[in-house]
Amino acid sequence: MSNVFSAASVATSAVASLLMLSAATTFAQSLSYPATKKIDHTDTYYGEKIVDPYRWLEDDNSADTKAWVTAQNAVTSKYLQALPNRDKIKARYTALYNYEKFGLPNKEGGRYFWTRNDGLQQQDVLFTADALGATPRVLLDPNTFSKDGTVSLSSTAVSRDGKYIAYGTSSAGSDWNELRVRDIKTGKDLPDQIQWVKFSGADWSPDGTGFFYSAYDAPKASEKLTGTNYFQKAYYHRLGTRQSEDVLVYERKDHKEWGFGTFASEDKKLLMISVWRGADSKNGLLWMPLGDGGAFKPGTFSELTLDFDAEYSIIGSRDQIVWIKTNFGAPRGRVMQIDLKNPDKKNWKVIVSESEQTLEGASIVGNTIIAQYLKDAHAVVQRFALDGQPLGEVALPGVGTAGGFGGKFSDVETFFSFTSLTDPASVYRYDVAKNEISVWRKPKTAFDSAQFESKQVFVTSKDGTKVPVFIGHKKGIKLDGNNASYLTAYGGFNVSMTPSYRVTSGAWMEMGGVFVLASIRGGGEYGKAWHDGAKGALRQNAFDDFIAVAQWLSSNGYSKPEKIGVTGGSNGGLLIGAVVNQRPEIFGAAVPEVGVMDMLRFHKFTIGWGWVPEYGTSDKAEDFPHLKKISPLHNIRSGVKYPPVLIMTSDHDDRVVPAHSFKYAATLQATDTGSAPKLIRIEASAGHGAGTPTSKIIDERTDVLAFFANALALGK
Repeated sequence: MSNVFSAASVATSAVASLLMLSAATTFAQSLSYPATKKIDHTDTYYGEKIVDPYRWLEDDNSADTKAWVTAQNAVTSKYLQALPNRDKIKARYTALYNYEKFGLPNKEGGRYFWTRNDGLQQQDVLFTADALGATPRVLLDPNTFSKDGTVSLSSTAVSRDGKYIAYGTSSAGSDWNELRVRDIKTGKDLPDQIQWVKFSGADWSPDGTGFFYSAYDAPKASEKLTGTNYFQKAYYHRLGTRQSEDVLVYERKDHKEWGFGTFASEDKKLLMISVWRGADSKNGLLWMPLGDGGAFKPGTFSELTLDFDAEYSIIGSRDQIVWIKTNFGAPRGRVMQIDLKNPDKKNWKVIVSESEQTLEGASIVGNTIIAQYLKDAHAVVQRFALDGQPLGEVALPGVGTAGGFGGKFSDVETFFSFTSLTDPASVYRYDVAKNEISVWRKPKTAFDSAQFESKQVFVTSKDGTKVPVFIGHKKGIKLDGNNASYLTAYGGFNVSMTPSYRVTSGAWMEMGGVFVLASIRGGGEYGKAWHDGAKGALRQNAFDDFIAVAQWLSSNGYSKPEKIGVTGGSNGGLLIGAVVNQRPEIFGAAVPEVGVMDMLRFHKFTIGWGWVPEYGTSDKAEDFPHLKKISPLHNIRSGVKYPPVLIMTSDHDDRVVPAHSFKYAATLQATDTGSAPKLIRIEASAGHGAGTPTSKIIDERTDVLAFFANALALGK
């Protein structure tokens, strides 16, 4: 597979060499942080004064902020580049990353479409073919969009006749997208171009004359990456026309937080809108009929529900019947059916009842409902007839994570991926009628999964809650407390953390470390109750769960405090910042990535207002106390020894703006928290994570692994 390790003996030798070198004595460097000016700024919340001396770092366009970023990166780069074995770690990580990666095929207009990366390409390439076994051709190659690979393919939508593909591009990892249209036969782009699209792709009208999308008004140039995003509007773009001529499909001037996703039914009769409010998992549904042949004509939408009391996800529609996945009246989820001739909520029909397992996703393929469940945070897939009759289970390859199963009523096949903690993702074809799976693509990697093992354990949290935890490591390790552990979690927004292979975890396990994934409260692993158990004022439950897992690793011989490295991104960055503040003595190193660190001001930037249902807001007196109590920025304690901390962010992150990490880093460096390094790594021309080019991924993960290996004395 990899030309770096073409033979098993060479690979084994290289890994052994890396392990031996990783066992060297921890390397210490003297650090001198850049001077960070303080300004006299104080906010008053309900009579309490909160100083904010680094407020100036919120201005990402100022010369002072840019100079500060340059100075911080110089210190951090010097430190990271000097870490022992960083070059060897990078070489091995690169070898592990260098394998073919495939996206799931989908079929439209008689053609198949899928992505492929040959191993180290900066961006995945979109291919198309007339049949699965036919020779594919390149349709879209994002590696040609920019010289440095920082322009990515963010979304694709093929017209139902297979003539055109609408595709979105993102520059430098920003959430802002531009939509273009390509003729699939000729490979040439049409003149059509749509700007200021965010949190939306294209959805073709069934007649193929144009597509729906959602966008915001153009922001001021100075606020492109920080300004709040309100008043999204849904539009219809007809091919061959200018964006200024696009038809306004739906807007709500009375609800600035509302956003809109469109769904055109497979039978060409119905247009639906899912109405969302930020990151709240509750939404509304609207509908209107389409014209002859699926043509769009402006009209009035009818309301199915705007109660915002539950999740309502459309999974299919035919002949005025709509199937939805919902947790309305069912905290763990169920499938319901709506007859649009009698759409009152009291008439909705239960098709697939709530079960003991959590319904994570559902789709309709080949007139069959495919329901994807989570059982203790790992995948189980069941089949049902359209009337709800059980048809049995889909036999998955093992205990792990499955994703996919998309398709249409008329399809005879679908595709899904499957991965476990120690097995890279393979892509499978599923024959719906025969209930049979077959391998479509199985990766050939330098990672030898046979040398590793994984298990699931349940850790008791502070209040007695049982938390599922997945652990992976080399076979035969000694539980003597001397293993370096890489512990990660997320714990929020109903996002489920399930076992899957990542090159980072594979490299860490190869190096002799223990990889630990904790499915803490705040996620969706056990449905609405598990999510609600760490929302708002209950956020501390997620932190308590994580702390309990770290303590369990020590008490069960896997590690000890100075050997436990913790990391998480976005909401997971908040998690790491909070637990390190609360219990710095039980962690050996911390890497908070693109974290929400200022819990008093997060709602004042880009889409941050959309997180208010999850966290609360300092604009409300009742929320202020718990937000201040957990905010990483506001709870750094002087005179307490903190572990080594490497803060990660990006200059184009317009999801969690980098000011969160800037202010957190400046405060850490200015506070007496011990001599361990408190560094910030600021990636240029990158965003919140999506679309990051391969070379940047390799450099970022190498730095994290080298930082952990050194701080935790891996192998010693």
